[in-house]
Amino acid sequence: MLNLTPEAVWHLPDDELVNILDTGVFSSMTNRVRFYAPSFMRYKTSRYSSTSADFPTISVTGKKCALKCKHCGGKVLNTMHPIATSEELFELCAELKRKGAVGCLLSGGCLPNGSVPLNGFVDVIGRIKRELGLTILVHTGIVDLRAAQTLRKSGVDAALIDIIGSDETIKEIYKLNMTIKNYNDSLGALHESGIAFIPHVIVGLHHGGLKGELKALEMISQYSPSALVIIAFMPIRGTAMEKTEPPRPVDIVRVTAVARLMFPNTPLVLGCMRPRGRHQRETDLLAIKAGVDAIAFPAEEAINFAEERGREVTFSPFCCSQVYSDIEHDFL
Repeated sequence: MLNLTPEAVWHLPDDELVNILDTGVFSSMTNRVRFYAPSFMRYKTSRYSSTSADFPTISVTGKKCALKCKHCGGKVLNTMHPIATSEELFELCAELKRKGAVGCLLSGGCLPNGSVPLNGFVDVIGRIKRELGLTILVHTGIVDLRAAQTLRKSGVDAALIDIIGSDETIKEIYKLNMTIKNYNDSLGALHESGIAFIPHVIVGLHHGGLKGELKALEMISQYSPSALVIIAFMPIRGTAMEKTEPPRPVDIVRVTAVARLMFPNTPLVLGCMRPRGRHQRETDLLAIKAGVDAIAFPAEEAINFAEERGREVTFSPFCCSQVYSDIEHDFL
């Protein structure tokens, strides 16, 4: 009898973990694997291509970020549509709607306290929801109850938040004078507000190694997330960590498999941020074996593998966090 407890799986040697994944004991919530390809990244396979405007990401701080984390250095903001005012946000969303957008992800750089300054945009978010009917997801960063409640009242569809489970990582990589308690309190605030929220766990953020990921999962397990997304550190050119080796595929999937055991009834996703190429192909195949319900920007080999295992596959232009709503509709 396999001892498939989260603690036991966490400490398995690599080869034993891979062998257990091959047995097929990890199962997803449904027989369907959802593949997501929002337009903030170019994606094309023989099966599906993203368009230029389906689901873009918008930075409410333009290219500004107070933290300049070692792994990002503000570089990710360059991939987003920059805006500075609520009027600019509405005009951009109206233009994107005309071009065929179905929604957008509001993100941006952080303030010195680790929050994303969304408060000045809550009124226009409500207007966008009423007049344009777009799906609106937001990256919150550190958030308190009042801010979470305000976001919910604005009509935001869901809040996304990265959860870090190591004080050392928070200080060294994020350069943030916070602790894991602040992240735990943020989870509590989102939970209490009643907003749909999707925590993200970043594998290998601490110089490519595992540090705090299990603690992050344990913190999240105290609440009722709408979905859970596993992402992974990937080196970005021009940052302080551009030459840092990313976590191995087996490490990413170790976290994924433990998450599957800890959250058997929560949609589980392999998210968009992860290394590409051969690394991605190996990670994606192992993730399907670990029972994920969805993958963002899947390798073509993963699509074929899912079908070979008898899984129904679907494609969506939405952000992968939308899986919480998509799976919910399966059970209605």
